[in-house]
Amino acid sequence: MLKGIPSILSPDLLKTLMEMGHGDELVLADGNYPAAADARRLIRADGHPIPELLDSILRFFPLDRYVKEPVLFMDVADGDPVKPVIWNEYRRILAERAPGFGEIALLERFAFYERAKKAFAIVATGEQAIYANIILKKGVVV
Repeated sequence: MLKGIPSILSPDLLKTLMEMGHGDELVLADGNYPAAADARRLIRADGHPIPELLDSILRFFPLDRYVKEPVLFMDVADGDPVKPVIWNEYRRILAERAPGFGEIALLERFAFYERAKKAFAIVATGEQAIYANIILKKGVVV
């Protein structure tokens, strides 16, 4: 164990965050996401909600300030009446941990899947909210 590192961040996740470089992308996937099928590198965070992971990751993970949209959410499918309340929580965490980071883009579901397949890693979580998937693009430490 180390001081100051949230216990929700597993050794595998910390190692992955350290190995990532500028421009690499990390997917935080909800419990319904086909993470094992899509991941180049799969990190298990079963039982953990995305907001708690996002808050802990953003303590150490710089977002890319050289792109307009370093954060991407999976958009709601056409015709689906769901309004993802969890996005408000994500916005609150982002505003607190990465003020002035840029904008959030919404990616159509299948475009999100294709982008996630190219991500450095996918973190499979226990998040139960639907449309809770998020991609973070890593920036530089300044």
